[in-house]
Order: sequence, then C-alpha cells, then structure tokens
Amino acid sequence: MSRVFITGASSGIGAELARVYARRGDQLGLVARREDALEALRSQLPGAHTIYALDVRDRQALHAAARDFLSAGPVDVVVACAGISAGTLTEEIEDFEVFESIIATNLNAMVATFEPFVAPMKRCRSGTLVGVGSVAGIRGLPGSGAYSASKAAVRNYCESLRIELRASGVRVVTLAPGFIRTPMTEHNPYKMPFLMPVQAFAERAVQAIDKAVPYKIIPWQMAWVAALLRIVPDAWYDTLAARGQRKPRVRR
Repeated sequence: MSRVFITGASSGIGAELARVYARRGDQLGLVARREDALEALRSQLPGAHTIYALDVRDRQALHAAARDFLSAGPVDVVVACAGISAGTLTEEIEDFEVFESIIATNLNAMVATFEPFVAPMKRCRSGTLVGVGSVAGIRGLPGSGAYSASKAAVRNYCESLRIELRASGVRVVTLAPGFIRTPMTEHNPYKMPFLMPVQAFAERAVQAIDKAVPYKIIPWQMAWVAALLRIVPDAWYDTLAARGQRKPRVRR
C-alpha cells in the first residue's frame, strides 16, 4: 500500500487520480476547498482516507495538512493538481487580480504543496513529487496569458526541482495534459482536438508516475502537436494562433 497526497482532489483530474489510487488499495490525503465535494468523493472510494478542506493559496493551512498526513507515516506520492483557468487580457486593468489568482493557485501553491514533503522523502531516499502542468505551457496562447505563463512556469520549476533532487532518491514527474474532459474544459467555446475522457487520462498518468517518467504529455497525439509547436517559427505561430478562439474572461 502506498500513501498518496493529492491537491485539487474534489473534481476533474484530481478526483479521478484519487479513484485510481483508491482502487489499488492506496491510502489518500485529499485536499480541496469544498468540504462537501471531498466528503462525497471519500464516500465513493474504497478504503479509509483523510480529507483536508482548505484553499491551496493558504500556505500555512496547506503545510498543516501535509504535516498531519505525514504524522501517520511516510508519503510515497504527492500530486500538486490544484489549478484554475480563465481568460485574461493585459489591457483590462481588473484582470490583474485574476492573473494573480491563477499564478498563486497553479504555481505558488505547487511549491507550497511540495515544501513539507521534500525533507522527509530525502531522509527515506524515496518518494515522487508530481506537478500537473499543461500543453498550454508549450507556447503562449492569446487571451490566456496568465494560464499559459503559469503552466510554462510549472514545467520549468519541476525540471529545476527534478535536477536538484536527482541524487536524493526523490523523483519528480511533470504531467502535461492536453484537452481532458473535466469541469474546467466543458465550457470552452472552441474545438478541443484529441479530447480525452478523464478516466483514461488518470490511468495513463498513474502509469507514468509509477515509472517516474520525467515529463509526460497525455494523450500521445498532443505530444506530437507539442513537438511541432516547439519548432514552428514565431511568425508562423503568431499568424495561426491569432486566428483561434479565446477562453472567456471572468466578468467582474
């Protein structure tokens, strides 16, 4: 039995990862803002699991939850899955608060999630830290500056951490989902190529985590798209991307 700590666990990718791990007989620490959603998820899972209702932007509360889960024994896997998305425009002054919230949730909270677990994992010389990024971090998307920036930062942060911990026995995995059918994507007003059911994503993600794959894009078709995006000249990319539909802004 492994012990797994997951943020963003109340819905979408986080909830589905919890289901996969619970079916394997693992013991879970589940973090999200909505206690009712966490309770509903826990009632569906086999085994006994611990829930922590908190906002991952609250570093002290997150650390307290981590310490509580660690008090019951070593933790094998930590998945920083909490994330939010919204359209943002730099010209709209009020979007700065949305930008701050996205960065705080998608990037800063990931660092805060990992912080309490690094030293215990290093002492055990085992454990895996998992950061959930996105293919949106490969190239900047118009109208999604905050989200693209946060996910590009996640990729580079996790790569830095992976190298820092290389000799320690602690592994770092970055997952980069393409379009996954979750509440976050269900209202996107544009076509989503290779849209993948969240259940299929979670199964493949856990396989990648088990193998400690450093960086994994899922589904595989999006890995080919990402490879092409990296080599497309800027002028070509700008012309193509400018034609695409944009994620709606949060109206205040």
